[in-house]
Amino acid sequence: MEDPYSVSSPRRILSLSRKRRATVSSLDADERTSGFGVSGEHGPKPSEVYGFVGSISTVVATVIFFVWAYLPDSWLHSIGIFYYPNKHWALAVPAYFMVTVVLALGFYIGLNFMSTPPPTSFNTVFDEFSRDPLSSVPSVDGDELPIESMSDIGINKVNELMFNNVN
Repeated sequence: MEDPYSVSSPRRILSLSRKRRATVSSLDADERTSGFGVSGEHGPKPSEVYGFVGSISTVVATVIFFVWAYLPDSWLHSIGIFYYPNKHWALAVPAYFMVTVVLALGFYIGLNFMSTPPPTSFNTVFDEFSRDPLSSVPSVDGDELPIESMSDIGINKVNELMFNNVN
């Protein structure tokens, strides 16, 4: 009899399933290495199934859309289809979709321009993570010097290195 305060958790179920006997495989060594035998995991992965169903659904929906958009109303009535949207939407929905994509790209670019500081701002050079180089040089015996601590190169040093030797 189980404890009345026990919880049926997935961990407990997994531990019970481990106590089962191991199944004996009748595969030869050649069949195991070739990949054609039965594997430990049966069936396709869920992502493969979703991808397959999604691709088939997309093809079917596209065919239905083109049949509705291009066949005359009399042909649709002859095969028994009487309730369908107005043909106006065959052009309106793709046009609305394309305008929405263009506007979304425009808003995205605009938001990036608005959030970027102007070129004259010091925020483009320094921020809260900037580190000034240490000015003190540790005294070390011998020829070896320690590795300098990590720091940012100042804009004056960059300008000096880039533009000092210009003729």
